[in-house]
Amino acid sequence: MAPAQTALIERLRMLLADEPVMREVSMFGGRSFMVNEKMIVSALKDGGLLVRVDADRHDELLGRPGAVQAEMGPGRDMGAGWIEVNADTISDDKQLSSWVEIAIDYNRAVTGDRA
Repeated sequence: MAPAQTALIERLRMLLADEPVMREVSMFGGRSFMVNEKMIVSALKDGGLLVRVDADRHDELLGRPGAVQAEMGPGRDMGAGWIEVNADTISDDKQLSSWVEIAIDYNRAVTGDRA
């Protein structure tokens, strides 16, 4: 595992430590964090973050620094609701926390969990 990815995984574990139903799974070429059996974020090999967001907010969130449309591979768009955030942007804890919060909020909306 790449050092940038390992460091991001540790930061995500700290941010998600209080989530009651959380587990980690290897998928999307990274380490994905599942809450209530739905993926919220994935730590990518380059230290970037794949984030699952509300498709209705997709275009708005793409306007944030470091956010791009997620791709499954070159030219293979993952569609609305999947955003990749570059590693430099989330090196700041406030930015990382903000993206995790967006993903958690969406997760709670689709699972009905109001924790």
